[in-house]
Amino acid sequence: MSMRIIRILLAAVLATISVCSLAETETDRLTQWLDAQYESELQRSPLTLAIYGRKEQYDRVDDMSVAAQIEWLDWLEGSARDMARQFDYDKLTAQGKISYDFWKFRAASGSAQRPFLYHAYIFSQFHGLQSYPIQFLLNYHAVDTRADMLAYIQRVAGFSRALDQSLATVQKAAEMGIRPPRFAYQYVLKESREIISGFPFEEDGGESAVWRDGRTKIESLHTKGLIDQAEATALEAQLQQMLESRMLPAYQRLIAWHEADIKNTSEEALGASSLPDGASYYRERLRYYTHSDMSPDEVHQLGLDEVARIHAEMEKIREEIGFEGSLQDLFQFVREDERFYYPDTDAGREAYLAHTRELLAAMNTRLPEYFGLLPKTPLVVKRVEAYREQDGAAQFYQRGTADGSRPGVYYVHLSDMSAYNTTDLETTAYHEGSPGHHMQISIASTLTDVPKFRTKVSYSAYTEGWALYAELLAREMGGFQDPYNDFGRLVAEIWRAIRLVVDSGLHAKGWSEEQAVNYMLENSAIPEAAVRSEIRRYLVAPGQAVSYKAGMLKIQELRALAESRLGEQFDIRGFHDAVLGGGAVPLPILERAIESWIESRSAGSKRASLD
Repeated sequence: MSMRIIRILLAAVLATISVCSLAETETDRLTQWLDAQYESELQRSPLTLAIYGRKEQYDRVDDMSVAAQIEWLDWLEGSARDMARQFDYDKLTAQGKISYDFWKFRAASGSAQRPFLYHAYIFSQFHGLQSYPIQFLLNYHAVDTRADMLAYIQRVAGFSRALDQSLATVQKAAEMGIRPPRFAYQYVLKESREIISGFPFEEDGGESAVWRDGRTKIESLHTKGLIDQAEATALEAQLQQMLESRMLPAYQRLIAWHEADIKNTSEEALGASSLPDGASYYRERLRYYTHSDMSPDEVHQLGLDEVARIHAEMEKIREEIGFEGSLQDLFQFVREDERFYYPDTDAGREAYLAHTRELLAAMNTRLPEYFGLLPKTPLVVKRVEAYREQDGAAQFYQRGTADGSRPGVYYVHLSDMSAYNTTDLETTAYHEGSPGHHMQISIASTLTDVPKFRTKVSYSAYTEGWALYAELLAREMGGFQDPYNDFGRLVAEIWRAIRLVVDSGLHAKGWSEEQAVNYMLENSAIPEAAVRSEIRRYLVAPGQAVSYKAGMLKIQELRALAESRLGEQFDIRGFHDAVLGGGAVPLPILERAIESWIESRSAGSKRASLD
């Protein structure tokens, strides 16, 4: 080889190294900038800081006014503009471009919500703010010192102010003709009254949940020797005074307004299209939850197609188990036969929880075969606290802390055991636990090679799409050995497909609540109590339920693409790590990330073959 050729090759190598160094430098600079921006954002939300296990502003509660929301949108949009001015996109690494695009996506998504800041139903039976103060204090505000307890007491006042701010927003929305369905008012009234029942809000009826929690945390400080008896007594007196003087009046105002305004709601629950500019609002919600431009009609048709496909798979199981009736007969059999329910007793509830824990423990042993990245945060399974438990409501997951000091929690509603069919128990455990929500969220929280916001910020299309994909993956991993449980898995999947049909039906096609209930009962084995609870959930959260299937289908599509293009080089562990290793990114960005992973695997295979 001549010296001239050697010099040319050396120059090319040096140029490549230089380009890579520039990309890494620009990406490092972007990461540091985004970390500073996200820290500034976090400081706007003392509650989020506490959820992440941090104690800055520990005595404060977020500003929950519309003005504060507009201020945040202004800040986020300005941040995205600053990013565009300060960084050269073409000089970023592939991961740097993902971070840039993700931050830009957040700003654009927020901007799209500006016309609809009064459309969301703040108080309802589905994640309604009326229960959040109590939920937060009980589950997120840890008390390790006397100062922490003083902060707890101050947060009671902060939440009282936040309730009033939110009530003002709801009152303005009502003036605009925006109200949730009547059943939401009824639930808000019921739950709010329960929250302020018991001591110190009233003399009879035992202790309220928040008083019992606060007193228990004070007693713990005393038991540990961190405060003396006089200090404990003083703290209890301060907590009682704050609950009586601030929290009680705030809830009384909330109750009084809902009692007075409920007469202005329609007797029949109506979808988003009935609201002012409701059609545009629903389209924005679909874009937000699917990360696509699918129209309501397209969402509806996709749901019908998926229902038909899953029915065909159900027919195969019907034949496998030798059930002689029709598929609708099998739905009825699974829905009504006592063998598929635990007793509505304390022993039955504990058996349900124990079975769930056993399934998740067994699944944990199989995770290393399918994942390189594994969760570090422990998981516990608990019954929902009595003050917020709802008959037939969906089970849910609550994230833990990255350091494991607070475990992730899979919460189970068990007040009405007839609403929870055992054929669904296995599916829901994997969805909420591992390989579903707990695994995805726990892994995201411990990522170190991406900007910090990518370890925290999430979108339903990704998180719920992953959890629904995890249900099917769990079957591949050896779960669902009982064909009835596998049928239950398909019931859960068709449930999400039905959501596409009924959500678009309710909010864009004028379906009634009963029409949606009947469609779900006719096409699935879901217990009627759960069906009615679900339909009401969709009515107060337009578009949210559509995100599950949209996300699952995208992840399945990307896996099929990777398997097709990589052939024998496809590695399931590598694929899952590529999906989980970048945080809960929006679906269009996930698609680009997986395409980049495929290209890198292909290039690696070609280099290996040349070597």
